Amino acid sequence: MSVEAYKNTEGRTMYSVRYIKPDGKRTRRRGFKLRRDAVLWEAQHVTQAKAAGTFVDTSNLNVTVSALFDSWIARKKMSIKPSYLDDLEQAWEKYVRPVWAGVPLTKINQPAVQAWVLSISNGEFDGKKKSPSVVLRAHGVLASLLDDGVKAHKLAFNPARGIELPRKPRKTKHEYLSMEQLLAVAEASGVYKPLVLLLGLTGLRWGEAVGLLVKDVHPDKHRIDVYKSATQVGSRIVVGTPKTHEIRTVMYPSALDKVLDLDKPGNALLFENQRGGYLKHPKARTGGSWFAKACDAAGVPRMTIHDLRHTAASLMVASGANVKVVQRQLGHASASMTLDVYADLFDDDLDTVRERLDSQLFGHILDTFSGKLMQKSDK
Repeated sequence: MSVEAYKNTEGRTMYSVRYIKPDGKRTRRRGFKLRRDAVLWEAQHVTQAKAAGTFVDTSNLNVTVSALFDSWIARKKMSIKPSYLDDLEQAWEKYVRPVWAGVPLTKINQPAVQAWVLSISNGEFDGKKKSPSVVLRAHGVLASLLDDGVKAHKLAFNPARGIELPRKPRKTKHEYLSMEQLLAVAEASGVYKPLVLLLGLTGLRWGEAVGLLVKDVHPDKHRIDVYKSATQVGSRIVVGTPKTHEIRTVMYPSALDKVLDLDKPGNALLFENQRGGYLKHPKARTGGSWFAKACDAAGVPRMTIHDLRHTAASLMVASGANVKVVQRQLGHASASMTLDVYADLFDDDLDTVRERLDSQLFGHILDTFSGKLMQKSDK
């Protein structure tokens, strides 16, 4: 690094600073009228900033948020599921791009980001207040993009970090069906009865179930190979790996042998629409879908099709399955995740522990009491 003199177009002596950026590239900052100004700038903005990890490349201060998006979304495509990628792209298009796309990174500050977050939450974009999940997703896109700006030394710090954000409400307790209720819903589902039973008894995710081929089912062992998922993204179906990218084999009760149609060719879909294609996800509990109508007919509260996965978990725990078995069946990343999601299902374990401790304590107390009586009789 060095300070050099040069002549400007008017013939006046000016000074520049040549220095090496953290990425190893050489560059120069020009325009200093005095040598001491150049030396001071070099000390503050290069030497000290590099040591503190706050170095900012001033060779191009007009880099905008949109300039970071293409490389950022390309990386995301390699690591996240299509459905979540679609959520991120929608958040960018609806909330981030209209406000921040053309703004230089160095012009973004925390008060402006905080005001933007509040505007989303208050419904200033379309007149409808947004849930914490929507706000957090939009903020996450901007914050992640600006993280890239910090890594590229275009920002000294991320102004989207450290602001006040809405909290996600705690999830309400899962809805579980009893075996009798599950059978009633399945019966009311008509042609979808086999699918409802499979979801409610095995815990497969919707995309995993509708992506199954006939050859994936092994009736001799009552096992199913789960290695792909047919995920609905908007109006299209995207076939990929399961949610956790974990290929697994799950069990299914032998009673399902009577309802599953395994006489089709091996490469045929186990569950298919009238055109032989993938089934579309039924609408949520407030919709007029076949599943909502089946819940009504069975006399159970309307729920989402995903709630059948919770029912399967509850039925497995009630049957005596330990947490590792439930984890494997559901395809959770870890047993701790299973316990976190379904902690309420293991409440009975607390009663079991209490009863066993009571039994041990009671026996110990009796032994102690008997011992004291014997000592008295000896005397």
